[in-house]
Amino acid sequence: MNVLQIPRMIFSFSDGWDDLIRIHPSIARLFALVVLPLSLLPPAMIYYAGGGYGDVFVPGITPEQWHRVAGIFFLAEVLTVPVMAWLIHLVSRINNTATDYHACFTLAAIAPVPMWLSSLTLFVPNLFVGVVIGGLGLLCSVALIYRGVYALFSMKEDIKAQQMATVIAGAGLFMWLILMQIVLKH
Repeated sequence: MNVLQIPRMIFSFSDGWDDLIRIHPSIARLFALVVLPLSLLPPAMIYYAGGGYGDVFVPGITPEQWHRVAGIFFLAEVLTVPVMAWLIHLVSRINNTATDYHACFTLAAIAPVPMWLSSLTLFVPNLFVGVVIGGLGLLCSVALIYRGVYALFSMKEDIKAQQMATVIAGAGLFMWLILMQIVLKH
């Protein structure tokens, strides 16, 4: 799986998805090569930005508090992927879609990539830029969920794929809000 295919996967039901299905990377490989390295980006950026100019984002927080948040955030992110895979599997079973946990984990590992990459905007000490790029990352993640449901679950009905993607994206948004609360509460 080449992460550079992600932009094509956002806009296509087959580009990148067909390769991913053909390669069929194991859950351990997806975790080690996609989830782990990319989920390190947001905590690293929180650590960097919080230590350098954290007052731009949340006034009154010390660099030590930002550093603690970065560690907690990393653990929460890593736990979120298998939880999302479980939720995706549950949604697929409720919708009578024959799929396995592997396909669900694959979607849970690929969908947050734009969000993880959007954390790089923390190099810019500007809340507005972070919000705009984060919002674009969220939209791209939702598109990946829809395209991924259709491709990975071999969907034939567009309405059913949209319904499942909406539920999964809603659950993902809820998890993302929980992660943001972790940042803001600590």
